[in-house]
Amino acid sequence: MEYKRTKYVNRLIDRKNNGLIKVITGAKRSGKSYLLNELFYSSLIAQGISKKNIIRFSFDSDEDIDLLDEYLKDTPSKIKSTNNEIEVNSKKFRAYIKDKTNENEDFYLFLDEIQLLENFIGTLNGLLKHKNFDIYVTGSNSRFLSSDIATEFKGRGTIIHVLPLVFSEYVENTQQDITKAWKDYIVTGGIPLVANMQKDEEKNNYLKLLAEETYLKDIIQRHNLKKKNEIGDTFNILASTIGAPLNIRRITNTFKSVMNKDISELTISNFIDYFEDAFVISKAQKYNIKGRKYIGSPFKLYFEDVGVRNARLNFRQIEETHLMENIIYNELRYRGFNVDVGEVNVSEKTERTDVNGKNIYEQKKLEVDFIATKGNEKYYIQSALSMSDPEKQLQEKRSLYYIDDSFKKIVVSRTGLKPAFDDKGILVVDLFDFLLDEKYMT
Repeated sequence: MEYKRTKYVNRLIDRKNNGLIKVITGAKRSGKSYLLNELFYSSLIAQGISKKNIIRFSFDSDEDIDLLDEYLKDTPSKIKSTNNEIEVNSKKFRAYIKDKTNENEDFYLFLDEIQLLENFIGTLNGLLKHKNFDIYVTGSNSRFLSSDIATEFKGRGTIIHVLPLVFSEYVENTQQDITKAWKDYIVTGGIPLVANMQKDEEKNNYLKLLAEETYLKDIIQRHNLKKKNEIGDTFNILASTIGAPLNIRRITNTFKSVMNKDISELTISNFIDYFEDAFVISKAQKYNIKGRKYIGSPFKLYFEDVGVRNARLNFRQIEETHLMENIIYNELRYRGFNVDVGEVNVSEKTERTDVNGKNIYEQKKLEVDFIATKGNEKYYIQSALSMSDPEKQLQEKRSLYYIDDSFKKIVVSRTGLKPAFDDKGILVVDLFDFLLDEKYMT
């Protein structure tokens, strides 16, 4: 089954021949390579571009690397970096590109897993000097997003981040009833390869292996970590706390009280950065809406794929409330929004009075699940699995009532009903309607 990934293909088409390096990021197995080398490749062929003018090279493919052997034969195609990592020899790769191209025709370079190329920044900057090269690269860690690389590219790169299949993509080709598709998706997620598997046992085993042998092992090797058990335990803790405010000190206390291990807050913070760097998780900062400022801690973490999260916990913690929140977060990012979690400071009248008989007010901090922004657009969104009674409805809408700007406020819930505005202008929309139709954010 082929997933069309139309939104991502269109983003690449929109950026075609714009003079910038198109940097496609995302977790391993999220579908970056297939997007570039199959879907976008087919799009270019359909536009009449000759196959010989599209050069595809994957730096994690020995078959491709073998193509370099005939160039600069006195040097190896694979070399060790200063960090003792194996990289592809950049001089040999540049010789290969020079041999396959010329200055008289336009060429499209598809370079997969570019971070495995020695001095890839210098090589890319050199390739950019060729006005007839349109360059697309993929990578599986956020070295592309660092301030150092942004400085090196000097505004000459544009980033397209690819998530595993969001729910709207997952159901695109499914023959299942939408409710059945949801039940499967919240357990095994949207890794394209997994979505095409037929048996639950096969899906579960693959996801466990992916979490352990690909994501975790890759992080340990990349950062040369000695505390292998500790980062594994941190992985489990993060998987258990999606959608909840995360306090690093609390994690260190858990290590001490439950596991009898002393581990510093800095180490935990570094571990979280490593998982974020590998696109296993995404960090959502807290933003004070009335104060118009970011709050450093606590923050929230969400998984790029809920199936990987569930597999890490051996599928023991399938809580629909938290998984639904994670899925909405990913859908918003898929639609191109920057997503924060919100906080509203309020002063609410209590039933208590002071000695003069005046009402006592209580200061509270209310949460808004998501603030989604894109350019001049802004939406406040609450995720609520159920709003079965008036008290629950008030609880979910309460924070939104205190926001006095004109941006749209939405509560997403499993209502099974048609979308409707309440008397204060808050839109309540069914989960499936929201996930499958972007018109509710227009």
